Amino acid sequence: MTDLSQTLEHLDRLIAEPTVSSDSNLALIDDIAGRLEALGARVEILHDATGTKANLWATFGPDAPGGIVLSGHTDVVPVTDQDWTTDPFRLTEKDGLWLGRGTCDMKGFIAACLAMAPAFAERATGRPLHFAFTYDEEVGCLGGAALVEALKARELRPEMAIIGEPTSMRIIEGHKGCCEYKTRFTGCEGHGSRPDMGVNAVDYAVRYATRLQALAQQLTKRAPEGSRFEPPWTTINLGRLTGGHAHNVIPGKALMEWDMRPVTAEDADFVREDLAEYVALTLLPAMRAVDPRADITVEAVGDVVGLEPMEVNAARDLVAELTGANGTDLVSFGTEAGLFQSMGMSAVVCGPGSIEQAHKPDEYIAPDQLAECLTFLERLSHRLA
Repeated sequence: MTDLSQTLEHLDRLIAEPTVSSDSNLALIDDIAGRLEALGARVEILHDATGTKANLWATFGPDAPGGIVLSGHTDVVPVTDQDWTTDPFRLTEKDGLWLGRGTCDMKGFIAACLAMAPAFAERATGRPLHFAFTYDEEVGCLGGAALVEALKARELRPEMAIIGEPTSMRIIEGHKGCCEYKTRFTGCEGHGSRPDMGVNAVDYAVRYATRLQALAQQLTKRAPEGSRFEPPWTTINLGRLTGGHAHNVIPGKALMEWDMRPVTAEDADFVREDLAEYVALTLLPAMRAVDPRADITVEAVGDVVGLEPMEVNAARDLVAELTGANGTDLVSFGTEAGLFQSMGMSAVVCGPGSIEQAHKPDEYIAPDQLAECLTFLERLSHRLA
């Protein structure tokens, strides 16, 4: 098996690149690209519209349909206002654990992939092995969504995807989606003594919130039979409502931030369509009867599709065989797995480290988790011949 020390060398270099989502990841992507090209991989760097971030798509093996994708995101969450006992952007050993921002979420998996790359280069003779390393997963899976669109445009259809998010090497075959929105209400300000002369943006935001609460109740009755999620239905959360300046002023602006965690894509469509109809047929006509400039707009901050558990899932079965696992789980956090599933691939989440350490100060990964991941990847490499 590949020496763990090689993985730690890669991880040390990856952690040293502070690829917080707000910053560029190009230095890290360029470094990985050079190393993979030196091993004979066919590498594409796919930049975002700003040119400051990029996805990496690299392939070992034949130029043929199908194959297996190993996917990980390169961005990390900020360390601002966190109390670290070590330098978060320097891999540090402490009490037998390896600390650093991104060690488990999810540069540990990427480091293991890079350590195994020479074996993939040698053994991927029967079917291709793809690396997909993305940007901006932590702020809405923006890089993953862009990568999927690029693969569709190239008519690339791998057979399965394994996303190495930290699951303690458990097999995760499903998670809810995560749809985050900002709804802005533009009314017409005026004196509080004449509410009939203005359009109260907060008032209409409250009506919108009431509609959301009614939808949330309806969703409890739409839970799929046998759903293993907790709770088993799609949920809606009203996170923040702001607007107004004083008790005697009709507020002209309001902002509502809310999210939805759909169990199925049909639930997400049900909520969006109902809200769009309610706004178009009820709220806007009432607002514009007073001021035709009144408006309601919805901004999708993040729209991450879920990973739906499937009865037939080749990726799940393969990972179970290679890891020896005899069961699968569902999780509440989102990943890029649903994006790959939306292309028709079978997809599963399985990677080293625990989600309990992700995003926290002194984030760490245990060496036995990396070793377990390397064993899995070693066994996978032999399946590519």
